Amino acid sequence: MNYNIQKLKDCNPSLTDQLRGMTYPIIGCCQTVHKEMGPFLNEYMYQDALDIALEEKGFTGPNRVKEYYFTTTFHNKPIRHPHKVDFLVNQKVFVECKAIQAIGPDERQQLWNYMRLSGIRIGILYNFAPIKDQCERYYYDPEKQVIFAF
Repeated sequence: MNYNIQKLKDCNPSLTDQLRGMTYPIIGCCQTVHKEMGPFLNEYMYQDALDIALEEKGFTGPNRVKEYYFTTTFHNKPIRHPHKVDFLVNQKVFVECKAIQAIGPDERQQLWNYMRLSGIRIGILYNFAPIKDQCERYYYDPEKQVIFAF
């Protein structure tokens, strides 16, 4: 599925501010992990470190689920194979961790599909591997079927 990508601040500045406020502490945890662990490590090391950082920031219990599994349907019948997202934070935000040279269309498409299939509207795509970490934030509007960057 090809998504229509727009900038959220152009359409809804107040929602942009709200979402930035919601994701700010999560991204801060990601930045702490990158700063302290450094670049070029295995993705699983970053995931484990992020799990610790999120817990230390107060994201506990159902507000921090590592390896969140969800299922979807096809023609109103369940698909047995579950999808796995690296983190579900505050029951509202997906965090997909990467440790690759650079974020590309495949990584974005993966996160966007997870958001569309699960009903979770907010997603963070974070790449820890480069010397300069990469962070992208997205909001999915299911009514308009539009992905917004914010």
